Amino acid sequence: MKSVIDLDVKGKLVFLRVDFNVPLDDKGGIRDDTRIRASLPTIRYLLDHGARLVIASHLGRPKGKPDPKLSLRPAARRLAELIPNNIVMAPDVVGDAVVRLKQALKPGEALVLENLRFDKGEEADDPGFSRELAEGIDAYVNDAFGSSHRAHASVVGIAACVKTKAAGFLMMKEVEYLKKAVHSPEKPYVAILGGAKVSGKIEIIQSLLNKADHVLIGGAMTYTFLKAQGSGVGKSLAEDDQKAVALGILAKAREKRVDFRLPVDHVLAAAAEAGAVTRTVETLPFPSDMMGVDIGPKTVAAYGLIIGTAKTIFWNGPMGIFEIEPFAAGTVQVARAVAASSAVSIVGGGDSIAAVKKAGVMDKISHISTGGGASLEYIAYESLPGIDALED
Repeated sequence: MKSVIDLDVKGKLVFLRVDFNVPLDDKGGIRDDTRIRASLPTIRYLLDHGARLVIASHLGRPKGKPDPKLSLRPAARRLAELIPNNIVMAPDVVGDAVVRLKQALKPGEALVLENLRFDKGEEADDPGFSRELAEGIDAYVNDAFGSSHRAHASVVGIAACVKTKAAGFLMMKEVEYLKKAVHSPEKPYVAILGGAKVSGKIEIIQSLLNKADHVLIGGAMTYTFLKAQGSGVGKSLAEDDQKAVALGILAKAREKRVDFRLPVDHVLAAAAEAGAVTRTVETLPFPSDMMGVDIGPKTVAAYGLIIGTAKTIFWNGPMGIFEIEPFAAGTVQVARAVAASSAVSIVGGGDSIAAVKKAGVMDKISHISTGGGASLEYIAYESLPGIDALED
């Protein structure tokens, strides 16, 4: 896969796919510009080297038709505040007006296209739409790792229409770190998986059982595993239809001799509410009117010892309902254990990123992935459609 630095872009019309899918407030203002800032190194490099730059992204789910509330204009305005170059906002994604604006670009100037998903051809990976996106384009650069698990026109289709293509700096960094977790993890390799559902992480768990030495489970998915083994979990969230899957995972872990850990103690509450009274238990079954909301202190200590031995760590998903303060201790303490480790640590997924922010240890994590879903799919399938398109 070529890097953007391998391209000669002076005077060339370059199509740059970024991830400007930023959260907006009720007035259309940007609440968090992290994703815009993440692509600034690539944007600045291309503009500084004389590219005539076409910047494209999606925002939200407009379902293939224009929605003023999901316009990329706020992102274009924010980009204009962050860099000194001339930034032009296109009125549409494709069409005659957009073609004229592309042609009018001078070296060091950028055109921001309207929300790609305003056209139904984007998510359909429509060949005709891909060709329109590629019209007049000399080089294609993908810096949107967080969108690269989607086989959409701006990720896959356009790459087939443009001979010269490369990855941006953000994409290169993401792939560099995730390759360490997939293809050449230094041992011991510890995977930490939390969140609500086993069903959403079957493929990643199966993949990790072929790579990791330890898999540490937290969050509500714990109770699917426990219930599948016949334990009473009270009102805890558990997927009854995933019993066979959960038992199959446990059997594969034994077969592969992977240390697959479930919590040994649990923080319980009658409801997932801030004012709920909690209690910590080490035994099952849970009282019928209680639910698991966090891992307990003995589990934190046990997981911390394993994390401390790691050379590679991949973490996705909180250990409990961490957004409610009384139930956040387990997640925060695991975050601090990961930060204190000397391992290469990779954190993927919005909730996990929020957890390391809450713990105040973001600067001590080796790599925080900007694409939660994309990082999970890379771990599970060892590549992504967007990466394959660049390597084709």
